[in-house]
Amino acid sequence: MTAPAEKTRPRTARRSLVTGQELVLVGVIVLLWAGLAVSTPAFLTAGSIQPLLVATAPIALVGVAMTIVIITGGIDVSVGGAIMVCSVLTAKALVGAEVSLGVAVLLSVAAGGVLGLVNGVLIAYGRVHAIIITFGTANLFMFLGLRIFGSGTVNGIPGTLAFFGRGPDGRTLGVPHAFLITLLITAAAWWYLRHTAGGRHFFAIGGDAQAARLAGVRVQRRVLTAYLLTGLMVGLASCFIIAQGTSTLDQSVGSGKELAVIAAVVIGGTSIMGGRGSVLGTLLGALLVQSVASGVTQLGWRSQLSDLFVGIFIIVAVGADLLRARARRSR
Repeated sequence: MTAPAEKTRPRTARRSLVTGQELVLVGVIVLLWAGLAVSTPAFLTAGSIQPLLVATAPIALVGVAMTIVIITGGIDVSVGGAIMVCSVLTAKALVGAEVSLGVAVLLSVAAGGVLGLVNGVLIAYGRVHAIIITFGTANLFMFLGLRIFGSGTVNGIPGTLAFFGRGPDGRTLGVPHAFLITLLITAAAWWYLRHTAGGRHFFAIGGDAQAARLAGVRVQRRVLTAYLLTGLMVGLASCFIIAQGTSTLDQSVGSGKELAVIAAVVIGGTSIMGGRGSVLGTLLGALLVQSVASGVTQLGWRSQLSDLFVGIFIIVAVGADLLRARARRSR
């Protein structure tokens, strides 16, 4: 009964600390930053890099959990709607009850956890494909968020979450706290996926769920955990997003975030077919996506060009993944 599980171990254990895909991403980011530094010298200043890292943090943070979801062969397109719900709940608590930083974070993370749990239960035990469930819950979450918004905006949000923001209270030694927290969570997820039996189980489920089940892996529980983690990260990322903006939160919060997160994961080298992925690659993918958006803005180009470039990166990443899969099958 343990043979299938043993087969999965060499596959993850033999991987180097940094994959070829991650090295390529580092090279692309370095070239992109060098080109932007030549075109617009202000790009490499603290006033430009710090906001870039702050903007990268929520995308990368949700992307870390989304990586685990996609490794299992699933996907979650409801994170944009979930961000809206968590953000408006937290913002209204900050305005109405004037809660503290810790309480605000706990509220947002708890709300995200509940939404992630809804997805996890429906997908793990309902035996319906994740794209169908999360597409449905995306609309439900968005409806719920709009109902909570009520009048349309939340105004007068205090600076309680400034610890995660763009200002001087939001960084230490010039590095934004939101990005530092994201780095720590990414490192923890990287270690867990590579060096624990539980981490290997996620890869086994994405490779062959039936074989993993026969090997003793509790597939439903692991799948539920993956979506619960996504919800928790959405809650924390929502605090980062509130801290980025002004004292007003509008109904566009969360809009398009699911696409940015999935783009970061795919560009980072995670196979959309499941069974293979890297949270470090996702962090680099998120940094690349936000660097492109920042560069397009600073160069004064049309914002649609950012979507074009990211789309090209996604096509190249998916194409490379398909070529690797074909090469493995032909061996």
